[in-house]
Amino acid sequence: MRYFDPRLVGTLECETWVSYYRHEWVAFLKAAVRVVRHAFGLSRTRTALGAWWVLRANQVWAPFPDNDPEAARQFMRKFYALVARTHRENFDVTEAARLEVEWWRIHRGVQRGEKPPTPEAVEELVQALQRLYAHTYRVDPAEVRLAAEQRAEAMRLSDEWVRDGHHRGSPLVAQERAALVRSYAALLAAVHTA
Repeated sequence: MRYFDPRLVGTLECETWVSYYRHEWVAFLKAAVRVVRHAFGLSRTRTALGAWWVLRANQVWAPFPDNDPEAARQFMRKFYALVARTHRENFDVTEAARLEVEWWRIHRGVQRGEKPPTPEAVEELVQALQRLYAHTYRVDPAEVRLAAEQRAEAMRLSDEWVRDGHHRGSPLVAQERAALVRSYAALLAAVHTA
C-alpha cells in the first residue's frame, strides 16, 4: 500500500469513477480489481475480495437520496481490515471506513447542490481527505495536503463531466485522470518522506 505507480493507479481510478457515474457495474468491478491490486498490493484472492467490498460499498452508497451509509461503512471496514491485515498496518479500520464514507458524504453535498461549491465547501472536502490519508498512512495531515487537493480537483472535474452528460469521450475525463495521477504522485511522495 506504500508502493504503487501513480500513473497507473490514477488512470484506473478514473475508470472506476467513470463507470460508477454511468452505473456500469461490471466495468466498475474490473477497474476496481485493478485499483485494489495496484494501489494496495494485495494477492489475487485478496484483491478480488477487496474489490468486491469496494463495489458493494459504492452500490449501497450510489442511490440518491436513499443510500445506506452504514452499510457502506461496513463494507469499507471489511476492505480496510483486509488491507491492514495484509500489510501489518495498525490503523483503526473502523475509523478508516468512517473517514472514507465521510468524504463521500461531503462530496455528495457539494455535488448535489446541498452546499454550493464555495472555497469553504472545497476546503471541508480537502480536510476530510487529509484526515483519511493521515489516518491510514500514519502521516501528518499537512504531508498529504497536496494529494487531497488534487483529488478534490479531480472530483470537481468529475462533477462537471456528470453535469455535462457523462460522455466517455469528454475532454474532462482526461483532465480528471491527470488530477488523480497528480494526487497519487503526491500521496506516494508524502508516504515516503514522512
